[in-house]
Amino acid sequence: MTYFILIAGPAGSGKSTLTGALAEWLANNELDSTKVNFDPAAEVLPYVPDVDVRRYVDVEEFITKYNLGPNGALVASVDYLINYVNDVRDEIEETKSNYALIDLPGQLEIIAFRKLGPKVLKELSKGAKTTVIFAVDAGLASDPSSAFSSALLSLSVLYRLGLPMIFLVNKVDLYVKDLSKEGVDVEQLKEKIYLLRMLSDDYSCVNVGSEVLFMDPDISESLCRVIKEAWGNSVIPVSAKEFVGLDRVYASIQRILTGGEDYLTEEYNPHH
Repeated sequence: MTYFILIAGPAGSGKSTLTGALAEWLANNELDSTKVNFDPAAEVLPYVPDVDVRRYVDVEEFITKYNLGPNGALVASVDYLINYVNDVRDEIEETKSNYALIDLPGQLEIIAFRKLGPKVLKELSKGAKTTVIFAVDAGLASDPSSAFSSALLSLSVLYRLGLPMIFLVNKVDLYVKDLSKEGVDVEQLKEKIYLLRMLSDDYSCVNVGSEVLFMDPDISESLCRVIKEAWGNSVIPVSAKEFVGLDRVYASIQRILTGGEDYLTEEYNPHH
């Protein structure tokens, strides 16, 4: 059986780079993965997809045929994928990989706020153990109001898909220059990335009223408590570009999908 990993996040969060990096990391640890581009509007990818929905849906055709703008055409094309989801699933299953890495579009309204998006993804991963990776850009996570928005988006996707989720902050190499492959200095990152600081044990949500000025302090404090209760210290700092933090991501994947942290899956892989 192939395990499904849905890689989501706002546009610019580095999902495609993360997809390619995670696939390479898995290969280095003798695990197969299938890279699936699930964005019909993707123009340039940092990896070569093994399965590509652009074979089935052409966004440009939707723009021309239905007189839609780029965003409307993307939404319509993802909805239309419901007609081809079994074909995509068959392609994935033919690879007999340990993991299918599904690189989702960055337009979160497709997943979080529309009816068909979650249905397409649930049909795609039906019967398979599945988790979601939700990535946010470290730049967004560093600003209080943007950090709140990103965390709330993650919860929206969590509730819409109803699947276990791994929340990570990507591109931390932009904030810490002396990254080592063994990990990152989380204390140093907390000073620069508000989301990580807010989620730490020593941060009091009472402070949030003076840091987030876009709404009533009491509401800000309540939202802070909800976000801390949801994510605690589980958000993983990652640099997909520098291959940092991927070991923690894999450990979280294993805890969710197999209940362990080793480099084995429950299913026999005929490639090994």
